[in-house]
Amino acid sequence: MAKSIGRLISILYRKSLVYMNSALKEYGLTASEQPFLTSLYHYNGMTQEQLSEHLNIDKAATARVVQSLVAKGFVVKRKAVDDKRFNRIFLTEKGKESKLYVLPILSQWSELLAAGMDEETRDALYGTLETMVSHVGQ
Repeated sequence: MAKSIGRLISILYRKSLVYMNSALKEYGLTASEQPFLTSLYHYNGMTQEQLSEHLNIDKAATARVVQSLVAKGFVVKRKAVDDKRFNRIFLTEKGKESKLYVLPILSQWSELLAAGMDEETRDALYGTLETMVSHVGQ
């Protein structure tokens, strides 16, 4: 079998889903919800459209995840003051507290991925992945 970068990236993606789903299960969260929470930790009050653009996820999927996070009590939706056509998404107290366990789980996954790599190798890999992302567009 020929070397395939895409195949390896696909394997890592699937393994990350398994890892995240397992680690987040006890908190009532899923791997698909984690990126939304992480974005809101940094940009609380983003619109659903901004979340979609920021995460490069289609609007329908964003709406489903936001609805799930609302139902679970991690976020609330409010009409934007500046434009009532848009919903802004805000973390609840429960959502803010989730940062205390979500970020360490992400950090543990990153450490697992880079185990045995020195800092120079990590930096080179990160740069290579950034280049690959830019080649396929946003």
